[in-house]
Amino acid sequence: MEDPRFMIGQRVERVRRIRPEDVKAFADLADDHNPVHLDAAFAATTRFGRPVAHGMLTGSLFSGILGMEFPGPGTVYLSQTLRFLAPVFVGDEVAVSVELFELLPKGRARFRTQARCGDRTVVDGEAEVLLPRLT
Repeated sequence: MEDPRFMIGQRVERVRRIRPEDVKAFADLADDHNPVHLDAAFAATTRFGRPVAHGMLTGSLFSGILGMEFPGPGTVYLSQTLRFLAPVFVGDEVAVSVELFELLPKGRARFRTQARCGDRTVVDGEAEVLLPRLT
């Protein structure tokens, strides 16, 4: 399907550092206070050795790009797949990107979603959205 506003291969990336207060706020919102995320002493005893961000915190960063930048305001999530490939640690800088790979009928589109910490892919997946209406 054609939409003059978008081209296959268009990509937007945003970088964000994961702060302790981000993890705490997400824990409160999700009611997930697992000590692997919040307690450095506990996390030191785990396979990670230090606190890790919630996987869904990292996964939720795609929403900001889709809803506010590309495609932008008026975009509605229809689905999102996520694969958590590596931990994101408190203090990590995460590069989150979305790339348009398919325009669908009825004003829908599919995007590749990826989060990276340096050269590590930490989360990848696909999103399907309802595009904002042409005005």
